[in-house]
Amino acid sequence: MKTVLISAPYMLPEMKRFRPVLEAFDLDLITPTVHERLSEEEILVHAGAFDGVICGDDRFTRRVIEACLPRLKVISKWGTGIDSIDRAAANELGVAVCNTPNAFTVPVSESVIGYMLVFSRHLTRLDAEVKSGAWEKIVGRTLAESTMGVVGVGHVGKAVIRRARGFGMKILGNDIIEIEPDFLLEYGVEMTDLDDLLSRADYISINCDLNPSSYHLINAETLSLCKPEAVIINTARGPIVEESALISALQRNALRGAALDVFEIEPLPSDSPLRHMEQVMLAPHNSNSSPLFWERVHWNTIRNLLEGLAIDAGRLDAFKEKYGA
Repeated sequence: MKTVLISAPYMLPEMKRFRPVLEAFDLDLITPTVHERLSEEEILVHAGAFDGVICGDDRFTRRVIEACLPRLKVISKWGTGIDSIDRAAANELGVAVCNTPNAFTVPVSESVIGYMLVFSRHLTRLDAEVKSGAWEKIVGRTLAESTMGVVGVGHVGKAVIRRARGFGMKILGNDIIEIEPDFLLEYGVEMTDLDDLLSRADYISINCDLNPSSYHLINAETLSLCKPEAVIINTARGPIVEESALISALQRNALRGAALDVFEIEPLPSDSPLRHMEQVMLAPHNSNSSPLFWERVHWNTIRNLLEGLAIDAGRLDAFKEKYGA
């Protein structure tokens, strides 16, 4: 019998229906209490006791992976982002790393559009004003009057662009790889360098992966290029934005606002100045929220786990029919 650590916070509440599926493949389960993600030390408590893992954004560093050998064969990431896993160490040590590409493109892209609409139409401010007894007409702008800059034109970036184009926005794009010319032509995207994008965009949507080249990509220097009317929207990964620099820019009114679903430290510390800024919208890493897309990821993550453990996943579809939501 093989043992699997289940630490993905979106899957743990569903273990009543997934436990019999996994046990049918002769798997013993370890299901620790998880608050957002497991730290190195929390994983090391179980090091050497499991052959595979279904994880969230747990810290699978080289130290952790080495400690989990020789049993650990596969890290099956629930979702898309695998920046919390030392992929180079896993590859060197013979541990497979799997994920679900394009997992939450639709809900994340809709969140970006939602944030832009709230800022452009002053929806939350108008609501609060009227509820407080005021009757002030605040001038808004349409998205068609605005320019959006998309940093990272991958699956999510493209989905954001498709939706923004429907509102008639002018669209700027930036990426380190060449984007398909037919896509750019169809959606009227002007690809440009980061400095130019930041200096021209009214809304700046961060949609790139977190990697060494994108860590603190948005920092004091790059933020200084932005227009005072600009809004930063980050639904990708927290460390892409240097939080202290963003806070400083907001405090100086060098930016109009920010919408943040992700942070450098999660959960966001209780003493963060961001919690008390009226021009900032915050969410608890929630832009992937969609039971429909969660379900797809649940089953794909299990399939990746089974294949990584060299277990025939042929019966999985039958279990999906029985236990699927």
